[in-house]
Amino acid sequence: MPVFPISRLRRLRRTEKLRELVQEVSLSPKDLICPVFVEEGIQAKKQVNSMPAIERLPLSEVVNEVDAIVELGIPGIMLFGIPENKDEHGTSAYVEHGIIQKAISEIRKNFGDKIVIMADVCLCQYTSSGHCGLIKNGNIDNDSSLETLSKIAISQAKAGVDVVSPSAMMDGQVKSIRQGLDNESFSNVAIMSHSAKHRSNFYSPFRDAAECAPQFGDRKTYQVPYTNPREAMREVETDINEGVDIVMIKPALTYLDLISETKRRFNVPVSAYSVSGEYALVKGAAMQGWIDEENMTNEILYSIKRAGADMIVTYFAKSAATSLVK
Repeated sequence: MPVFPISRLRRLRRTEKLRELVQEVSLSPKDLICPVFVEEGIQAKKQVNSMPAIERLPLSEVVNEVDAIVELGIPGIMLFGIPENKDEHGTSAYVEHGIIQKAISEIRKNFGDKIVIMADVCLCQYTSSGHCGLIKNGNIDNDSSLETLSKIAISQAKAGVDVVSPSAMMDGQVKSIRQGLDNESFSNVAIMSHSAKHRSNFYSPFRDAAECAPQFGDRKTYQVPYTNPREAMREVETDINEGVDIVMIKPALTYLDLISETKRRFNVPVSAYSVSGEYALVKGAAMQGWIDEENMTNEILYSIKRAGADMIVTYFAKSAATSLVK
């Protein structure tokens, strides 16, 4: 017998029900947002090679997909469009009958307010350059891009979107979009900005999914360096000052410190995007039999929630929701 007092922390871990009573962080399907890829001009689903179980959908399959998401208790989706035609101006991103606009309208018509419809506001999928802004004299031109981003957000609002989600990382994008929406009487449409979107190697599978790899150069001039946490906080603060409703840290798993710092500093809802590379690493290891996919997924999502995220955009949304309600 030990002769000194022991702090017996294991007492509260003894049974499953005791562990449930003292659990400090909770996670449910209500915390999740499910990305959905919609491709123009296809008739059947297309598997994304680098993202097992993720598909690009034709417009005809969108209602079935959203129905499955609603049934799982997931409250929100994030729409990404892959157009049939691209040009240097990203015109198909904001035309009235664009693929995203059609998808938003179809979802709204079939589901009303049963799902929160969010949509990406960016140019990389729609421009021939693959960059998130417009090209002028060989450079990504910030200010001319703002006008186009505002057009995209307004077109999505007209289609019935609840939340626009600018991810281009152009300076002033939140202010420009907010003014554009308000001027068109869409003051009730919210903005969830990809506020601190980092220049990350974890995006590669997404570029496969959305066909948006840059055709020249890289995105270092507009995405945040992963070496600069103070700069990331300045990006978040700037978006708040410009009128953002929800801020986002992206990626999530290797940026938990920034999620936590954002939650500590600012009194706004915080979203985290568990990006394609995070998903692909887990799926790849699970397919090799090296890890248990369900347990690993839950641990990752709980860590993001523990860091302070109020909501998580994740490609694991459907499988995680299924696991969480067992």
